[in-house]
Amino acid sequence: MLVTLLAFVVTLGVLITFHELGHYWVARWCGVRVLRFSVGFGRVLIKRVDRHGTEWALSAIPLGGYVKMLDEAHLAQGSSAADTTRKQSPESFAAQPVSRRIAIVAAGPIFNLLLAAFLYASLSFVGTEEPAAVLATPVAQSAAANAGLQAGDRITAVDNAPIKSWSELRWNLLQKVGDGDTIELTIEQRGATLSRALQMPVLADPSAVDPLRVLGLRLATGTPVIRGIVTDSVGMASGLKIGDRVLAVQKQGNLDIGQLIQLIQQHADKPLQFEIERSAEKLSITLVPAAFVQPDGQIVGRIGIQLGGDPELVAVSYGPIDSVVKGVVKTFDTAWFSLRMMGKMILGEVSVKNISGPVTIADYAGQSAKIGWVAFIGYLALVSVSLGVLNLLPIPMLDGGHLLYYLIEIVRGSPPPERFMEWGQRIGLGLLSALMALALFNDSMRYLTQWLTP
Repeated sequence: MLVTLLAFVVTLGVLITFHELGHYWVARWCGVRVLRFSVGFGRVLIKRVDRHGTEWALSAIPLGGYVKMLDEAHLAQGSSAADTTRKQSPESFAAQPVSRRIAIVAAGPIFNLLLAAFLYASLSFVGTEEPAAVLATPVAQSAAANAGLQAGDRITAVDNAPIKSWSELRWNLLQKVGDGDTIELTIEQRGATLSRALQMPVLADPSAVDPLRVLGLRLATGTPVIRGIVTDSVGMASGLKIGDRVLAVQKQGNLDIGQLIQLIQQHADKPLQFEIERSAEKLSITLVPAAFVQPDGQIVGRIGIQLGGDPELVAVSYGPIDSVVKGVVKTFDTAWFSLRMMGKMILGEVSVKNISGPVTIADYAGQSAKIGWVAFIGYLALVSVSLGVLNLLPIPMLDGGHLLYYLIEIVRGSPPPERFMEWGQRIGLGLLSALMALALFNDSMRYLTQWLTP
């Protein structure tokens, strides 16, 4: 819980601060006086005034932030409208030409996108070790099996776009899943370079599935390794230990994790002989999986162990220029994918259950932080893209809503009518309130379901 809370605070703190710094820096560059820079809303907890007269504040509600700039409303306190017009300051935000106001408002979400590009580029430059795109035996009668893919095949390109790792394969397929198109996979099979045509299925809700799972593609996980053992389980009683490598079961060797689980499930109340390796010593252990009745009435075997693997790893890194290009392209692809999913939600092609709120963000931040700094930075970049895209939507009360007003001002030659903007604010508040309520509802249902599931 502590890791999750700290990761959530760091995630929001970094992204909100960088977003507001975009507004602040461009406002200062345009000559606008900034009265307050606040991380968080509500009551101010800590504040400091710098030499420019800007109050830097940390506020009580850490779910956003704001930059308060000098405007006519501030000058008009205690004055009439006529006095306000006479006192209008060149340092006021509202006194700026529309081009500068657009730059100031757009700077926040643009800075979030730039931060994401920087983080993605940094990961590409520093380099990471990731599972290679090497296949286990494809699921029977799946698209992968029908395409002639086999265990041990190494995928090197998707539609002639080179890939180095399993995560790159998944990302490329995620862009194409659900449309029913045929894609070309370039593979290395027993030393030969071959091409395979993979038929993508048509899906009503492509965001609700793992593209690799629906295609029948599975990662070659290497020798199964026991990562955890449930107390008082068959596995513990039989003498299995964490770190044991499962070399064979019933004299069947070279099993992947899926095949091992299938064997265990098929042998409820039947003996299974395990050949394991422990500290360079080979041992033979016979156990009997306990029978477990699933909700559909099927009886399966369980021994109470958690399995991991030792897949082939590849070092994925790029030079400075390629890293920058990768960072920009990954940011653009992620932003475009987000917009596509939003569009499909509006059209009813994707379930609104995919909308997540602060609880899910906190959970994923904690999970990524536990995995390591690489996963956490990648997650930080992903949320930064989402924040940038969300704020650019033409919804009043968001940055995109203000940009919409300024575009109308350019077309009309004058700002939109006051009544139009008032109704826009009400509609925007209603939309954002409904969106937040839906996100919190989805969070609640998601974790309530997990909690109630045995």
